[in-house]
Amino acid sequence: MKIYGPTTQVEKLKRKSRSSDSVLEEVLLNKQLAYWVDVFLSVHPYAKPLALLVATLLVICLGGLALFGVTDDSLADCLWLSWTFVADSGNHANSEGIGPRLVSVSISFGGMLIFAMMLGLVSDAISEKFDSLRKGRSEVVEQNHTLILGWSDKLGSLLNQLAIANESLGGGIVVVMAERDKEEMEMDIAKMEFDFKGTSVICRSGSPLILADLKKVSVPKARAIVVLAEDGNADQSDARALRTVLSLTGVKEGLKGHIVVELSDLDNEVLVKLVGGDLVQTVVAHDVIGRLMIQCARQPGLAQIWEDILGFENCEFYIKRWPQLHGMQFEDILISFPDAIPCGIKMMTIAMLQQHYLRQSVSQW
Repeated sequence: MKIYGPTTQVEKLKRKSRSSDSVLEEVLLNKQLAYWVDVFLSVHPYAKPLALLVATLLVICLGGLALFGVTDDSLADCLWLSWTFVADSGNHANSEGIGPRLVSVSISFGGMLIFAMMLGLVSDAISEKFDSLRKGRSEVVEQNHTLILGWSDKLGSLLNQLAIANESLGGGIVVVMAERDKEEMEMDIAKMEFDFKGTSVICRSGSPLILADLKKVSVPKARAIVVLAEDGNADQSDARALRTVLSLTGVKEGLKGHIVVELSDLDNEVLVKLVGGDLVQTVVAHDVIGRLMIQCARQPGLAQIWEDILGFENCEFYIKRWPQLHGMQFEDILISFPDAIPCGIKMMTIAMLQQHYLRQSVSQW
């Protein structure tokens, strides 16, 4: 029977503590190594192909050195033979001798693992590319297109009118960007029961508050930008519209077209115009619709007139510059267009037109 003294027990406790410390250090080292690998794969975009290349070179070099030790060939021939085993696992069948066969089989196993890793990387790259295209992350390479930012119930009517307006041009490009899934937006647009008349609608997922997403839909090259109001609280919707205008004005390349912003509160119109300047035109939808409804209720038949004037189904309004008409009287301009009716001059107020017709009537009287 052995009797342990206090000194022996203390030594046993020290040994246990040392062993536990060494195990803890090994665990921490494994975690640190895993963390380094994770950071390397996350930070560097070409980390996976680089790791595959390093693994391939390592297998070839180690296999060549092993063949150099068990055969009488030169080091260059052994490295080349090792590469053939990695590239084609069936080449080891011609090896003779126990040592060369074991080495060649080991190299062939390493080559099969590398080939499996390569297939996995290629499959992941193709899947990521298709997933990026499916979710609308690719850049829109267009110009002179109409850009719609946001999603609301008015989008269907807006797309219908844009399609009719672009019919005379053979169709156009309309890009819709909203914080929704691209496939859901395409399905909702496909359910709209009207003819697009050659107009193509491109959907992208993104936020109009992020400059990277705005550049993704070619904001600087857009002919016109429409900012739709969100459903819900009016102040929150107008605040988001204001932030969108700030993001649009912050594009370094500048804007080619004008901006039409839908607001929910008439009191916020001044602030949005102050931020956007001359590029921004505001539309308070519920205020305009309310006044039109009251006028149409008081005057029977006025609704059809407003529909013909504001819509694109029948006659359309076009604003264009004709230098050859400079200096002509407005009465002469009226007979200068056989297939159109001149309605007025841009930047001329109604009072000026009334004074013009008043002078004409007085002179004729």
